[in-house]
Amino acid sequence: MRKKSKRFKGLLVFILTFIMIMGTVSLTFAKYPSRPITIIVPWSPGGGTDRTARALAASLQKVMGWRVGVVNRTGGGGVVGHSATATAKPNGYTLGMITIEITMMHWLKLTDLNYRDYEPIALLINNPAGIIVSTKSPWRSYKDLMNYIKAHPGKLTASGTAAGGVWDLARIGWLTGAGLDANAVRWVPSTGASAALSELIAGGVDIATCSPLEALPLIDGNKARCLAVMAEKRISVLKDVPTLKELGVDFFIGGWAGLAAPKGVPESILRVLYKAVDRAVKSKYFKDFIKKSGFWMDYKPSTQFQDFLALQDTVNGKLLRTAGLAK
Repeated sequence: MRKKSKRFKGLLVFILTFIMIMGTVSLTFAKYPSRPITIIVPWSPGGGTDRTARALAASLQKVMGWRVGVVNRTGGGGVVGHSATATAKPNGYTLGMITIEITMMHWLKLTDLNYRDYEPIALLINNPAGIIVSTKSPWRSYKDLMNYIKAHPGKLTASGTAAGGVWDLARIGWLTGAGLDANAVRWVPSTGASAALSELIAGGVDIATCSPLEALPLIDGNKARCLAVMAEKRISVLKDVPTLKELGVDFFIGGWAGLAAPKGVPESILRVLYKAVDRAVKSKYFKDFIKKSGFWMDYKPSTQFQDFLALQDTVNGKLLRTAGLAK
């Protein structure tokens, strides 16, 4: 009888311990968040992705009641920061901004990471590319520029980012979509849109294919002219500038950024994040940020963001192969 009693007590202790552990785990998830959250940004402070992440963090902090901080993890053309998010513990306390580069880097063999390594939460911004020239140039319209390119293939140069970067893809997609060779306008690598625009104004390059939103000060100052935008529809700050589609080229591309979590975050936590981010994005604070920044908000919740990522990966891979950049 004593042996049976000991076995019964041991079994009872085991059951009670198991219930307590499971109860603690359930309570932990139910109370999420119960400590500060970090958002990793794979790019430098002050850029569009960083500014968007900080605005979202401030809005999320009000919604969730816990501090939401932003950490910049730069390097490797975005590989370092994207990797830091993908390899973080999947507990909901480390999130990250993922950008268009996650649908390009694996094609360029910079990393094995791709969009499938994340739990997409929401696409936030998508700043379309543009075709920007200096006001000192002879091209006053898209037609003028295209006529010159067709008559002098390979003579003009364009810039905006490194070779194979998002604004280089814009050049490739624009030209091939118009039935021209990708090198009908030669690419001059740069450290980014700011450097490329400086070169444009100085006469170092003929075209910049970065987002016209980044060139607004130059456009407003009558130093640069945007001939077309590579967007699905015209952008509000440049209502008189046509889209490529209106001009006969069905192609659009933008520098986008969205929030994601590492793969494997429990569904219960993801549901909390989906609702919190939805509230944060629709808040007056975040909407005011978008309006003041001039960014193009393209909010897509989780499922739509997932579909968007899959399409982007396919399209960008094709563009990189067309240009001979995919390895």
